Amino acid sequence: MADRKLIASVEQIESRIFVIRGQKVMLSLHLAELYEVEPRALVQAVKRNIERFPEDFMFQLSTEEFANLKSQFVISSWGGIRAAPYAFTEQGVSMLSSVLRSDRAIQVNIEIMRAFVRLRQMLASNAELSRKLALLEKKYDIQFKAVFDAIRELMTPLEHGKKRPIGFAPWKEK
Repeated sequence: MADRKLIASVEQIESRIFVIRGQKVMLSLHLAELYEVEPRALVQAVKRNIERFPEDFMFQLSTEEFANLKSQFVISSWGGIRAAPYAFTEQGVSMLSSVLRSDRAIQVNIEIMRAFVRLRQMLASNAELSRKLALLEKKYDIQFKAVFDAIRELMTPLEHGKKRPIGFAPWKEK
């Protein structure tokens, strides 16, 4: 059994899960880092076993998606990665363990699967919370509208790269 200290935490993995084309994915460069292999070695292993990776398991980012990604991660145009990385869905990440046959790959895949499950559970609990909030809204009168609006705003995920302002803002008349 591999030393658990060497395997990435669920939080580290969750921070590397992105929504691209409406799907939760992990990028080849982050997966290579977690598996402790060169990104090109990971891509070569995938290409040697391409029949295991249909389009719903893996896709390569478009030029626009890659440009957007480079600006978000502030990747140098003179160094670093030049080819658009691949994005792996949960099923694609699972399939990687059959392509990369190391103990590390097995342990990392277990942790990644746990992270995806945890994200699904969080989304399900958020949906349940929204449903309960809607029921409460119907039950209580208009004076609680501001409270319900504030709770909904807190439950709404922020766009990538945007943060809520810190502190208090002056009262605005509506």
